This record gives sequence, structure tokens and C-alpha cells, in this order.
Amino acid sequence: MTESADAIVVGAGLAGLTAAAELVLAGKRVILVEQEPAASFGGQAWWSFGGLFLIDSPEQRRMGVKDSRDLAAQDWFGSAGFDREEDEWGRRWAEAYLDFAAGEKRAWLHQMGVRWFPVVGWAERGGYGAVGPGNSVPRFHITWGTGPGVVAPFADRVKAGEAAGLVRIRHRHRVDGLIVEDGAVVGVHGAVLAPDAAGRGAPSNRDVVGEFRFEAPAVIVASGGIGGNHDLVRAQWPERLGEPPATMLSGVPAHVDGRMLGITEEAGARLVNGDRMWHYTEGITNFAPIWDKHGIRILPGPSSLWFDAEGKRLPGPLFPGFDTLGTLEHIVATGHDYSWFVLTQKIIEKEFALSGSEQNPDLTGKDLKLLAQRVKSGAPGPVEAFKEKGVDFVVADTLPELFVGMKKLSPDVDLDVEGIEREIVARDRELDNEFSKDAQVNALRSARKYRGDKLIRVASPHRILDPAAGPLIAVKLHILTRKSLGGIQTNLDGQALAADGTPITGLYAAGEASGFGGGGVHGYRALEGTFLGGCLFTGRQAGRAVARL
Repeated sequence: MTESADAIVVGAGLAGLTAAAELVLAGKRVILVEQEPAASFGGQAWWSFGGLFLIDSPEQRRMGVKDSRDLAAQDWFGSAGFDREEDEWGRRWAEAYLDFAAGEKRAWLHQMGVRWFPVVGWAERGGYGAVGPGNSVPRFHITWGTGPGVVAPFADRVKAGEAAGLVRIRHRHRVDGLIVEDGAVVGVHGAVLAPDAAGRGAPSNRDVVGEFRFEAPAVIVASGGIGGNHDLVRAQWPERLGEPPATMLSGVPAHVDGRMLGITEEAGARLVNGDRMWHYTEGITNFAPIWDKHGIRILPGPSSLWFDAEGKRLPGPLFPGFDTLGTLEHIVATGHDYSWFVLTQKIIEKEFALSGSEQNPDLTGKDLKLLAQRVKSGAPGPVEAFKEKGVDFVVADTLPELFVGMKKLSPDVDLDVEGIEREIVARDRELDNEFSKDAQVNALRSARKYRGDKLIRVASPHRILDPAAGPLIAVKLHILTRKSLGGIQTNLDGQALAADGTPITGLYAAGEASGFGGGGVHGYRALEGTFLGGCLFTGRQAGRAVARL
């Protein structure tokens, strides 16, 4: 099977759809190649919470947040910690992305019908000082419709392009190589896979029923990262984080395996920063898994007490929601691959959100009646379902009962229950005054000065052992694989660069495959809400660049 077009896009996730949508707007003929069935159209973005990083938005201003491009740059570069020669393009992409997020990003998406939940979230709060990592202010804008709401405008444009004869969507086509002629990439070749009725994210067969060859003067690789391939995650695990965890949950399906990265490298592209990755420390086992080792991330507020596997409280500022990478490094250094939250029913009702479109039916379904339940007493339905059915939850009326349940979930570890009790009792005493030496107590009190946190995100300070706030809850937290921060090095047009820094004719990359821009726009740490935005921005840049050819 041989076909030709003006451009080929590899991957039908958000970055690929954005690039294809831009090409459709320019009247270009596009072949969109995707190895998974049609049910997985939209890729990983469909599963997401739909958080987008915006700077000085109307939503921020209405919540009393004063933001600026300069403050966001201070936070971005303080988090990224760029320190390598190969970071030069990452720096350039970061500057361009900050301009985008402070400029036309919101208006561009708004014009396409995207809307946002009015309360802006505060992710990655940092805690190391003004020039250290973290967001100084809330910037996490939750899309009305979550991940599917972000994907829909671009998917619709691509589908309209298909109806108009501009786009050919080729599901079940696995790219096995790039076609290179005289140093230029001129197409892709690979295997046609057998049809499969697998649902979104579920495993699909790899039975080969044919071959294909597609030709075009430009190929955009938008194939995602490596989070579903634990062997590759461990192979690229950075020495600075110690030994990789023996067990991990997967925040992405198994087909997110990094396969196209190696194929692109074989065609001459330079891969950089493979040891930079973004995995979460608050993963819980999905009681209704779709893919192997399927985990869900808790998006926690700042009140839960955090203990390592042996019962030692995590040091400041490693509080829930403050520093993902720092917490990951600390937990791995303990020699264990899990940790514990200890909290109350009052905390879980206010502070637990679960990342993902399927875990937020009110926001995903744009259901105002269901959304109103968030400001009432009781935990959201999906959270209660995990509390009742999830294997990682322990619920008890007393500490001794809680410790029995925790020990059952960690029989191989000598859990220091006396130490945990001592920490809880001491922390509770700190609440007798409006001031405290406990940094976490001070942090949650400070958080409630932000209207959004006080309204729906941070529980009022209370004693963990107050029966009125109970029952007590312990949650066993696992390492959850999610994003690659490195990838194919690209210039600001999304053009893949060779080892000598020169652009490879005909080869482009976007989204996670490009480290969200330049082979690593985030450096070592991300500010959250920047992954979907990185797919949008890089896809747009690459699509527009190819449209100019």
C-alpha cells in the first residue's frame, strides 16, 4: 500500500491532532497514522484532568490572583534548573511558551469553544524560596469538559478535514521506519495491524496483516512518551534519583512505549534528556483497571500527613502538592516504592481530587447539577468509590485499628506506629494557637487565604484525632509513571535536529515525543498544566511550519 500527501502526522494524540488541524486550515493534504484502534482517538490527553497553564488570565484575576509573565518566568526557570549544553533549545522553547501562555493561548482556545472552571487550582506550590521551584500563584486552569474538552475542537477540525477529503486517518497502521532519501525524510513505512475492537486505552493486538508506505515532503512525529514501558523507564532512570522502584503503577496505557523515539533516532534525529522524567508519588491502584498496572493519581490538598513506608514523616517542604520531584527522590531514597497519607474524612471530602477525565464525571460531562455537589458535605462520588473499593485505602475509627490495616497492606515492613502516633499527637497540639512552628500547619493556613483553596480545596485546620472529623483514613501511595521530559530535540518550528544541530529536512516532532519542545522545555521539573499546553503549542508550531512549505 503506497499513498502520498503534503504531510504525514504520526500519532493521533493532542499534539498530532493540533498539527493536523493547522494543516487542514492551510488546505494541505494530510495522512494521520495511528497504530491503535479508532476508540483511542485523542491519545493520552483524553484521559487527562484538562489542566492548562495560563498567565494573568481573567479566571486568575477574578479569584484575586496577581500574575505576570515575569513571575511565571521566575517560577519556570527556577523549576527547570537548566544546566546542560543541550538545554539551549529547551530554554528557547520555554521563553516562547511563556509568551504564548501570557498572550494568545487563552484567546486562541476560547475562540475554538474551550472554557474553564472558574476556580483556578494551585499545583506544585514549591516551598524553597522565591527563586526555587514551584508556582508562586495558582495557574492550573481546569477545562470545562476536562481532557475530552481540550481534545474535541482539534479532533472536530481533523474529522471535518477528513469529510472534505483533506485528511486520511489510518488507524491500525504501525510505523516501523522513516523513509530517508539524500538526507531528507520523505515518508514512513510499516505494518498494517489486524482490526481490533478494543476500547479506549485497552490492549490491542499486534497481528500483522499487511504493509504500507506513505510518502510526503514532511513527517511530524507526535507519538508520545515512554510511561507505559516500565523497562524503558528503568533503563533511563536517572542516577540522581537512586535505584528505580521495583514496582510502579502506570498512568498511561501500555502502547505509550517510546517506540517511535528509537525509530526517529535511527533516521538521524538527536534524542536528549532521556533521564528527565515526571512520575507521580500519589498513585493508587485502579479498582476497575483498563490497562495493565492501571493507576490513578490523587491530586491532594495540603492537609494530609505524609509518612514513608516505615512510618517517618516526610520533611518540609515535601507536603502534598508542593514538590513532585523532590518527594519522588526522597521516597526512592528510603529503599521502598510506596508511602502513606494519613488523614480524616473531613480532609478527604475537601481535598481529594482524582486526576483524569473518567474520575471527574461532573467536569467531564459539563454537569452543573453534579458539579454543585462539590461544595456540599461528603466526598465526591469517585473518591468515595475508591475509599470503599480501592485496595490501598484503610478506614478506621481509632489509631490502633488504622495501624492494623496499614500493617496488613505492608506486611514486609516494620511500621513505626509509635512514631506515627507521636507525630499526629504533636501536630494536633500545634492547632491550639493561630501560629505554629509546624511548617505544614502554617502552609495550609496560608493556602486558605486564597479564596479558591478556602472554597473547595483546603479543609479548615482541625485535629487529626478529633472524632468529629473522622473516621481516620490511611492511603498507600505508589509511584505512578506518567511523562517523559526529554525527547527529540527541535528548533522553534518543530524541526528535528541532527547530532550536529542542523535541521533534518522533512522531519518534525511535537508533543511529548519532543520533550514538549526542544527536547526538554521543562528541564528537570514541570509546573503542571504545562503538558497539554506543550502538546498544543508544539503541535501548532510544527503544523504551521509544515503548512508554509
